[in-house]
Amino acid sequence: MAQINSFKVVLKSLKLKEAEEKKAEKEAAKEEALANAEKVGFTKKIIKKGKTHMKPDKGSVVAVWYTGKLEDGTVFDSNVENARKKERKALKFKVGTGLVIRGWDEALLTMCYGEKAEINIDPDWAYGKKGNPEAGIQPNTRLIFEVELETPVNIGV
Repeated sequence: MAQINSFKVVLKSLKLKEAEEKKAEKEAAKEEALANAEKVGFTKKIIKKGKTHMKPDKGSVVAVWYTGKLEDGTVFDSNVENARKKERKALKFKVGTGLVIRGWDEALLTMCYGEKAEINIDPDWAYGKKGNPEAGIQPNTRLIFEVELETPVNIGV
């Protein structure tokens, strides 16, 4: 009888240990998933709502009016302010394909056509550790863009 009780205690102990190991595995999997989940590298504040609820798809050609500033307000680039009205042209490119900084690619995919927004981009989603000295952007600099996404003619809004 004593052996049976001893066996039951050992069995119960093994089941407890197995349950604790499964719980620890689940916790480790959760932590790994959180570590692997990428944080979004930008914030967006809508200045003017879009004319439609339609958004560009990855690979769509978009036309954008923008002004880029440093956190101190210094303008480092603009297609709105830097040219005479006749010479101004919206910047056109395929969005979501890596032709511009990641913060732009990702933020523009969240914008509706006709929307104007202020986009604050973390350094890692801008020019990162290298910066862009030619544009006056130091390494690890947060960038602020005022961006307007033009409505394509074929949407007819």
